[in-house]
Amino acid sequence: MCANRRQHVSALGLPIGVLIVIPSLIMLLTNDVTIGWDIDPLLNIPIMIIGLAVILSGLTLLVATIRMFSKIGKGTLAPWAPPQTLVVKGIYQRTRSPMISGVLIVLLGEAIVLSSTWIFLWFLLATITNHFYFIRFEEPGLLDRFGDAYQSYKDNVPRWIPRRKPWQPDHDSEVA
Repeated sequence: MCANRRQHVSALGLPIGVLIVIPSLIMLLTNDVTIGWDIDPLLNIPIMIIGLAVILSGLTLLVATIRMFSKIGKGTLAPWAPPQTLVVKGIYQRTRSPMISGVLIVLLGEAIVLSSTWIFLWFLLATITNHFYFIRFEEPGLLDRFGDAYQSYKDNVPRWIPRRKPWQPDHDSEVA
């Protein structure tokens, strides 16, 4: 397997750990292994459908952003093989953190489908941790790597809540 492909495969360990390994450990350690809610089936079915829809939307967002990092940015979601080009196309024109948003959306869906307070608490912890990680480490690192192009992007595109209209960067900036 070539080094580039190996980096891409190893980078998948991050979302797999957050979305599968840790929730599985939480369920095992808390003996909270249930699917669905202990309520009337007529109410449970729509809640389960909503939870599955939330998971599917988060996975769709996650896969789309991982592909963009690979194809446009020439890198991965992992810190050890980051994108070489600042990606500001597609969903990145509306929000700076759609990949993490996708992960968090999936976690929220898992908490709904599994009716798990513990996984919901994991979702909250992951949300808070990522928020402060982005402010303290991710964004300063991107500013160091991409300079004025990232500063312009940061000034125009919100971190978490998407813009209504996509941001259009200047054509002479170094972004993709």
